[in-house]
Amino acid sequence: MSRLQLRKPDGTEEIIELQDECYIGRRDDVGNNIVLPDRIVSSKHAVITKGVDGYEIKDISANGSYLNGKKLIPGEFVRLKDGDKIDISSFTIIFQKVEKVLKPEHKEKCSEVNDDMNAVKSRIHELVIERMDLRKIDITKVDKHELYKNTMDKIKAIVAEIDSGVAKIDFKIPEEIDRDELIKDILDLSLGLGPLEMLLADPEITEIMVNSRDHIFIESGGKLTRSAKTFFSDEQVRSVIERIVAPLGRRIDESSPMVDARLHDGSRVNAVIPPLALKGPCITIRKFPEKKLLVDDLIKFGSITPQMAEFLNACVKARKNIIISGGTGSGKTTLLNIMASFIPDDERIVTIEDAAELKLPQENLVSLESRPPNIEGKGAITIRDLVINALRMRPDRIVIGECRGKEALDMLQAMNTGHDGSLTTCHANSPKDAIARLETMILMAGMELPIKAIRQQISSAINIIIQQSRIMDYSRKITHISEVTGMEGEIITMQDIFRFVQTGIISREDGSIKVQGYFTATGFVPKLIEELDVKGIKIPREVFYENREQR
Repeated sequence: MSRLQLRKPDGTEEIIELQDECYIGRRDDVGNNIVLPDRIVSSKHAVITKGVDGYEIKDISANGSYLNGKKLIPGEFVRLKDGDKIDISSFTIIFQKVEKVLKPEHKEKCSEVNDDMNAVKSRIHELVIERMDLRKIDITKVDKHELYKNTMDKIKAIVAEIDSGVAKIDFKIPEEIDRDELIKDILDLSLGLGPLEMLLADPEITEIMVNSRDHIFIESGGKLTRSAKTFFSDEQVRSVIERIVAPLGRRIDESSPMVDARLHDGSRVNAVIPPLALKGPCITIRKFPEKKLLVDDLIKFGSITPQMAEFLNACVKARKNIIISGGTGSGKTTLLNIMASFIPDDERIVTIEDAAELKLPQENLVSLESRPPNIEGKGAITIRDLVINALRMRPDRIVIGECRGKEALDMLQAMNTGHDGSLTTCHANSPKDAIARLETMILMAGMELPIKAIRQQISSAINIIIQQSRIMDYSRKITHISEVTGMEGEIITMQDIFRFVQTGIISREDGSIKVQGYFTATGFVPKLIEELDVKGIKIPREVFYENREQR
């Protein structure tokens, strides 16, 4: 259920409930649903229609329409999301998604309605499978558009039969249930990922967490909220998991109850089923952004300064070994993608990941992905196996999505034996913690090396550690760029080159907070600057003098 909030130039407002099609224009005699009496407005100016994935707007005017300040391309549909602002002349129209409100007499039966909704979805889904024999259709080998159309037509026909009483079916659809929403949900269940489809299609949602069939949480704008969407059974959740992992040649069952996978767009998926997941199957999806972020985007978001970006670009081009450290959800992979894009096009790159997420623009690129064991417990290919094999592939650079275990030793040895310019990420809360984490991972490799030898390996291999953090207001910032400067006795020494200094917090009217702070150079000129000079990569010394850039 959606509506439009029309704000007129005189300050008055009007609410318009949206139907399947809504025309907007100047004249009231040509079928316009919303009339805007202004000479700049065309007789028919724009149209909003309801599609499979929600409402879309198309500009059909001579003078143009604007969506969130950006002019629409005439004749092209653009999907609308909650809160979108449409400007036509001096009129503003706000698109609003509204949760269906039950009539007062039905409010006490809210839980019953939810149960009815799930029961109805389950029964109609069974009928669709039966009538279309969906189990025998290979979705990857048929025309997707035609399959979706035929399936939707079949669902509509079944719903109409039930409502009219024609069908000999022993249940009815409660009147409180929205038919359009019901049809869309069953379509998603039949051919897609069920209730997750709408959440995946929303560009504002960055993470989806299915804790159990009826407890789904989403992250949007850095905040976690509970979604109204639910699965109707644990079996449906299992079916969605299998639909995700099967095309990748992976499996999930009682003998292997955890799996990492990815969606076709690169979104990262982790799933766990009983007996490990006590409340039923659970899924965590970190969505891959529709728009690939560039370093300019990080500067615009306030995650980094131009001077810091210039220095990191220089370090990559000068083949310095770099580790990106940070916590879960801090943006390590996004930053790694951006950093790896600095690698020159004439170099050969080998990327190694558990689930392929890196999308690099270079042509001379080999992407490797680890493999779990098969049902017999054999055939596993680990990250460490891939690192060892990558050394035989004549790489100029090795980029490891995340270093989390024994492969750390092989990575350091590669860095120390001519494969410089490598990049990876690891989980740690500070540059100092990242060093300690590396030491632990090397010890996991089973090599009985003295701690001093391990630290010598690290200090000679790693040049730069970047700390990526998600701070209190949910924004992501590079809080430290540090240089590994060597060893003093048995201690690895480091020096901060840039850092973010938090100075306070501002409370907003809506209850949210904004962290105040500034980026600053520490005044330390990195030791590697002379090497950059020799290689013709010039960084002005002034960049490293203490300064403050408010963010």
